[in-house]
Amino acid sequence: MEEDGIEEASARLTRSESRWVDGSEVDSESPPLSLQEAWSTMHEGSPSGGSFRRRLSKKPRRVDSLDVEAMGIAAAHKHGPKDLPLWGVFAMAFQTLGVVYGDMGTSPLYVFSDVFAKVPIKSGDDVLGALSLVMYTIALIPFAKYVFIVLKANDNGEGGTFALYSLICRYAKVSLLPNQQQADEDISSFRLKIPTPELARALYIKDKLEKNSLWKTLLLLLVLTGTSMIIGDGILTPSMSVMSAVSGLQGAVPGFNTDAVVLVSIVILICLFSIQRFGTGKVGFLFAPALGLWFFSLGSIGIYNMLKYDLSVLRAFNPAYIFLFFKRNGVKAWSALGGVVLCITGAEAMFADLGHFSVISIQIAFTCIVFPCLLLAYMGQAAYLMKSPSSVERIFYDSVPDIFFWPVFVIATLAAMIASQAMISATFSCIKQSMALGCFPRLKIVHTSKRFMGQIYIPVVNWFLMIMCIAVVASFRSTTDIANAYGIAEVGVMLVSTTLVTVVMVLIWQTNLFLALCFPVIFGTIELIYLSAVLTKIMEGGWLPLAFASCFLCVMYTWNYGSVLKYKSEMREKISMDFILELGSSLGTVRVPGIGLVYNELVQGIPSLFGQFLINLPAIHSTIVFVCIKYVPVPKVPQEERFLFRRVCQKDFHMFRCIARYGYKDVRKEDPHIFEQRLVDSLEKYLRREAQELALEVSSVELSLDNMSASSSDRIVQHGISELQVPLLSDQRSEVASSSISGPDCHLSTLPSSAVPSDEDPSLEYELSALREAMESGFTYLLAHADVRARKESVFLKKLVINYFYAFLRRNCRASFSVPHMNIIEVGMTYMV
Repeated sequence: MEEDGIEEASARLTRSESRWVDGSEVDSESPPLSLQEAWSTMHEGSPSGGSFRRRLSKKPRRVDSLDVEAMGIAAAHKHGPKDLPLWGVFAMAFQTLGVVYGDMGTSPLYVFSDVFAKVPIKSGDDVLGALSLVMYTIALIPFAKYVFIVLKANDNGEGGTFALYSLICRYAKVSLLPNQQQADEDISSFRLKIPTPELARALYIKDKLEKNSLWKTLLLLLVLTGTSMIIGDGILTPSMSVMSAVSGLQGAVPGFNTDAVVLVSIVILICLFSIQRFGTGKVGFLFAPALGLWFFSLGSIGIYNMLKYDLSVLRAFNPAYIFLFFKRNGVKAWSALGGVVLCITGAEAMFADLGHFSVISIQIAFTCIVFPCLLLAYMGQAAYLMKSPSSVERIFYDSVPDIFFWPVFVIATLAAMIASQAMISATFSCIKQSMALGCFPRLKIVHTSKRFMGQIYIPVVNWFLMIMCIAVVASFRSTTDIANAYGIAEVGVMLVSTTLVTVVMVLIWQTNLFLALCFPVIFGTIELIYLSAVLTKIMEGGWLPLAFASCFLCVMYTWNYGSVLKYKSEMREKISMDFILELGSSLGTVRVPGIGLVYNELVQGIPSLFGQFLINLPAIHSTIVFVCIKYVPVPKVPQEERFLFRRVCQKDFHMFRCIARYGYKDVRKEDPHIFEQRLVDSLEKYLRREAQELALEVSSVELSLDNMSASSSDRIVQHGISELQVPLLSDQRSEVASSSISGPDCHLSTLPSSAVPSDEDPSLEYELSALREAMESGFTYLLAHADVRARKESVFLKKLVINYFYAFLRRNCRASFSVPHMNIIEVGMTYMV
């Protein structure tokens, strides 16, 4: 099966288009060749792999068979959501209930109890005013903003703050890490269709973003802040949801006090985080049915309460009750907004979890199930409060008919765990995206499913979240204080999304300026009002998400800052090509059989690491491959477009560069032995393709020269030019060759059979046999044991951040690749930044 998979992958890769082989990117690593040198080497059949551009009538396909994606799901994403039939869309919409809407679905457990903890119920108008606030908040933020606008700002089907950031990075060079390449834009998922209106304004904004480093830094800080808030949600959501569900036992079980609620909540949290290592695919197969039953219960109980207690709550559709609510309660009503905002907790999950589903499935689920069931649930609770305002502390469970209390309690507890599971999984995915884009230290990632590439488990983060959740529950001991913290995190993420979507509207969608400004004015104003309300509760628990966000923001920005400085230091210290050429093909040492894989982060140039190996090792391998693992701002890079090869120096140096490109949602599960075998297979295909290209090139030049010779002979006869002038045609031949090599593509209807290289090509066969001999001698991984230090003249703060904080993170993070320890040679490197 493995061999069949490799052959199939190789067949697919052979059909992919050429990029570096055909010279679509200038090869600055190879020394320039004169036309005479190029002409002589072509006739000798020993191409040097120089930097002259190859212009062919039919470009060969690129060879990208270096496939380290050890996943058994090659066709997992071959059929996207758009290919699903109608019943498949509805089935996917049902599945979203268990992943996307768990958090928002459990909000009726605690919204009204938190609202009326700040505003006492004096009359029925207070209940109607609070209900109207909740209804219009759900209608404006999740329904109008996310369902109809934000979901459309996806990055090839991926959502979240980092997806928006990568989308912006593709249209404007705002990334602080200078490893962008022109070849990245050839990835099929890189470019999107850009509409033409408002193009001048979009280009102006793009130019300002690219030239101003301050705006780049502010944009990155905004994204990191939103991400930090999401990680904070991963701590607060399990604490809030589980504790709210368990608190229902206080009135139903005699003697079940606050201590018991805290203890049971902690036990459930420990169980919840302990089973994460099995993966959501194994522990969450009942998620969608359970949440479907939960939403059915919410709607049914809501209808029952309205019919039994008070149908007049339908008057809350009149927004005038919101005005009356504020008029009657003043500052207390404004403070109560901190409880109202809890009704939309989890709205960001609609966008963040978009990669698992389609836009239409999320829209259908919210419009047809979630929205109406939530409205019915809140209206039912309001109807119960109209008759029993003293039941506000346990409004959800008190409004449940006695006969259904225990079934609803079990479903509520299960729903709370599912809501927590969804937020934990979102935290894992968010951190993985941060690592891929160079904004978080590398951690161990466990892939828990062979079928679904998005299901991951990060042990360190999992146990950290568990400890923090236990600490929050044990210290706060009340859902009211946790709610104060919860609201700040939710509103903070929404404000970040509003800002980034506005940038997408102006820069990428090129929306009319008035319409683009309406989005932040309307929704940003609403969110700022809510933020102002929840910020007043900083001393009552609201400090917690700010503390979490500040800690994670410092970690992520420090890692990104140090990584950018290290990369720039490597760029400054890279070895010049002139020095390598002066050493000759022996590199100033002995070349012994074997393949040396030099891992580095440079996408161009020879790293200074290689110079240290030349100095310290008595010999160097006969074949050298500079391997760079690079993440590009796209969700996924197709397998056939992932790997790029190019030759470094002339042919007799046997040095190559391989760049492996990954998207921030790609999964990398590497087996070193498979890596090595596929690297060699890919390199062989690259060499054969290079030889084929050169043969096509030679044939193209020869045909052009033959035509030119014939036409020139006619002119010589016509004009009576003497035979002494014929040798001057050699100059003209050179000019023709030059134009043929560097000019635009030309179309040749026929090519001679000699254009296709055969296995008897002595130059190609020699290089292939040398490669096989090197492979038989084994692979060696040449790595750097790097130490990054701030320069002596740096300011104190920079020394503190780089020499201590960043150094600590580097010492405790994992490598970005897995290699066999027996085949490693490391050399110490100090980078002064």
